[in-house]
Amino acid sequence: MQIIWNITQLERHVASGFVFTACWKATATEADHSTFAYSTCRWEGETPTIPYQNLTEEAVLNWVWESGVDKDAIETSLISQIDAQKNPVTATGLPW
Repeated sequence: MQIIWNITQLERHVASGFVFTACWKATATEADHSTFAYSTCRWEGETPTIPYQNLTEEAVLNWVWESGVDKDAIETSLISQIDAQKNPVTATGLPW
């Protein structure tokens, strides 16, 4: 199974270039199965303190995880969702 984390959008102050919101997405895939989780993180003032032009996705993801996003819990949930797709306990349809 592969789990990939991405920053999908940043919001910043134009005058200072400091980011105050990051949208993130974690996507899990295994063969024909996939699922994802997404949300946003918001910081007050100019914290974190790296200007926009100097940012990397890795740095922003670290901010997200340091801000209380539980990376391990999210990845565990995604794995469970993939397992449920592979081994469904309910089904829909009509018998005819």
